[in-house]
Amino acid sequence: MALSDQKIQALGRDGLQLAARGDFAGAEALFAQAAEARPNSGQLLHLLGQVRLKLGRFAEAREPLERAASFLPRDAAAQINLAGCLGQLGQHDAALATLDRAAELKPGDAAIAFNRGRALEALGRSEEAEHTYDEALSIDHRLIPALSARASLLAARGDWVGALGDLDRALATRPEEYALKLRRGELLLRQGDWSRGLVDYEARLDIAADRYVPALPRWQGEPLDGPLLVYPEQADIDGDEAVRDTLMLARGVEAVVQGGAGIAALVDRPTVGRDAPLAGFAAAAPLRSLPHLLGWTLDSLPPPAAPRLKAQPSARIGWFARTAPPDGTIVERDPSQVAACGFVVGNDNAVTHIAALLGIPTLLLLPSSADWLWGPRRGPSPWYPSLEVASEDEGLAAYRRRMHDVVT
Repeated sequence: MALSDQKIQALGRDGLQLAARGDFAGAEALFAQAAEARPNSGQLLHLLGQVRLKLGRFAEAREPLERAASFLPRDAAAQINLAGCLGQLGQHDAALATLDRAAELKPGDAAIAFNRGRALEALGRSEEAEHTYDEALSIDHRLIPALSARASLLAARGDWVGALGDLDRALATRPEEYALKLRRGELLLRQGDWSRGLVDYEARLDIAADRYVPALPRWQGEPLDGPLLVYPEQADIDGDEAVRDTLMLARGVEAVVQGGAGIAALVDRPTVGRDAPLAGFAAAAPLRSLPHLLGWTLDSLPPPAAPRLKAQPSARIGWFARTAPPDGTIVERDPSQVAACGFVVGNDNAVTHIAALLGIPTLLLLPSSADWLWGPRRGPSPWYPSLEVASEDEGLAAYRRRMHDVVT
């Protein structure tokens, strides 16, 4: 049965009210009914596409948004929303073309310029993207998304000062924006500036994430009347990242370590599993907060935990890195045999940390995007006495230098 104009208007009005209350599913049902009755209404199609975007149903949003953009060729908002949908679907060329049309309709719009930058960046056209972010910020120097995006590009090409300047300007406008604080902290830490970076890095704990948090008060460094629990934040406590963090950071404080099944066999300190009752613990701290809570620097790290496992080195070379070993080199790749190796090459993974903890001469190969914990320096590492750190790009050259030093 055909709907009257009055009924269609009522559906649209009620849909807008539901959307304003955050009930996008209810609004979608009403807009869909109205758009079915008036399939050539650009406004209704635009509203239907918008609520589907809010619901994260990008593939279903595309068709009504494309039709809305064709029926509303002079409406910049219709073009912008279509471009956003196309970007979510990975159609960045089409998104950029749509944003170009929007820019013609609404020249000098900072948000359009920013979104063009996003599309250009997704297409790998970083230099053009940076210029476009510059354009957006020349229109609105406080546009937080553009400052944040440009900071990422500047950091990627090594302009740390410029990146930090953008993040500082963004935080001057939004001082409690935890994601911006975290990014600034990570930039400072990667440069080795722990005095400033560690405070900002704690902002991660206020950002929703798939992070484990025990049901205990968070320790802030105060004296306690009971034992302290320190724990890895990863949801998978037996995963490589959790084991690596535990081996690297469970040091310098009297505490019980919450670890996976293998940790108790690796380190000589009290441990409990994640399923153990927490009654009696006074507080807990994530391992990655210990540098901040205990005032560590790269020049004043406490020694690592004493290992329970003992090395039984041989002439074997353990190779646990992505970089392939030199041609003709016979290597051990079984992580369970790491204690029997006389020299180990690896990436930033648990088995490499085990080798270093055991005192086995170890070469760690790091990518350019290495964890901030390592700092900017390469060479002998303050984390483990037997560890040397090198760039992953020079992995084979660093290995040959190290083996030459051993031989001579």
